[in-house]
Amino acid sequence: MAPDTHRYVATVTWTGNRGSGTARYDAYGREHEIEADGKSVPIPGSSIPQFRGNAERYNPEELLVAALSSCHMLWFLHLCATERVIVTGYRDRAEGSMKLNADGSGQFTEVVLHPHVTIEDPQRAHVLPALHERAHELCFIARSVSFPVRCDPS
Repeated sequence: MAPDTHRYVATVTWTGNRGSGTARYDAYGREHEIEADGKSVPIPGSSIPQFRGNAERYNPEELLVAALSSCHMLWFLHLCATERVIVTGYRDRAEGSMKLNADGSGQFTEVVLHPHVTIEDPQRAHVLPALHERAHELCFIARSVSFPVRCDPS
């Protein structure tokens, strides 16, 4: 593998066999665990309740929205450190919209990030929009999806 190429491996293990496997659509659970080498805690996954999933577990759609939010935040914090803007708080309540099609398929139509950033020196707030824009341009995940990702910071 080239030195500028990174490889990521995740293991997904289905844990929803309730005794008869997938003998019927309503006979199996959607529960699964997501693991990665070197991580101590697996992520409990499922589908959304509308697809017979467990609402207490993370679903793939939430994880995609979280990945976009997390990637943006990490780039933004990096850029703030580079520009000597001291961030003291960051919270994003990101929202994703998905359209379901008649055949049961679906796709995301948009994700909107809503980062709320607190900085040490409020007089430097004027540089934040440009840093958010640059973070969006650099985000590996946002650059990899085919739907719009918008940032609406406060």
